Amino acid sequence: MQITWFGHAAFKLTDANGLSVITDPYTPEGVGYPPIREGADVVVISSDDDSAHCRADLIADGPTGGAPEVVNALQVAQGSGETTARGLHIRAIEAAEWDQHPEHAVPGQNGMYRFEMDGLKIAHMGDVGNPLTPAQQDFFEDTDVLLALAGGYLTIELPDLMEMIHRVKPKLVIPMHFRTLTYRPRNTMWIESFLAHFREDQVDFALDHTIDITTDALTDRTRVLVMDYLR
Repeated sequence: MQITWFGHAAFKLTDANGLSVITDPYTPEGVGYPPIREGADVVVISSDDDSAHCRADLIADGPTGGAPEVVNALQVAQGSGETTARGLHIRAIEAAEWDQHPEHAVPGQNGMYRFEMDGLKIAHMGDVGNPLTPAQQDFFEDTDVLLALAGGYLTIELPDLMEMIHRVKPKLVIPMHFRTLTYRPRNTMWIESFLAHFREDQVDFALDHTIDITTDALTDRTRVLVMDYLR
């Protein structure tokens, strides 16, 4: 499986058959990252009212042809909890934004979600802003690749995030939603705040915006891989 990080909470994941998924596409002017110029077969958004996580309308047609199928993880979570898009089985659980979110008088609801590609169990934390309930922590059990909110401000606090990581022990954690030189919300933490919770020998730096991951490359010991964003 190939993973590209666009910035913020937006990734593109492509399996061996060419099926591609883009997660939580953003409004470029709002977050400071470049426009997402790549297409996808499936687009998963964690909410429908947050322009930093829901701009499926900006995503072009996928490589297999046709407009991407859009999955609103919040709607899935509030419904049966699972759905299928282009043959991809997606599960979701409801979560709330940060209680003190500056753009919303009432914390917005969003969906955390997971799916499997090339035998890898992928989980995306959406935009959760509070400590995880036991049920929400259970949702991340048996995760191979966790796309984790790592910036603190506007999202889950790092000690609360680490409680879940220590409990469910994902094999690989890829941080997202942290401060970079281009990211506009300046109160968000730099990546060092997140990495301070791990030993030095647990952390790798991809030094690239695109990586390839296989099941045999992962171990039972949790590792962190810090990616660059696509410019």
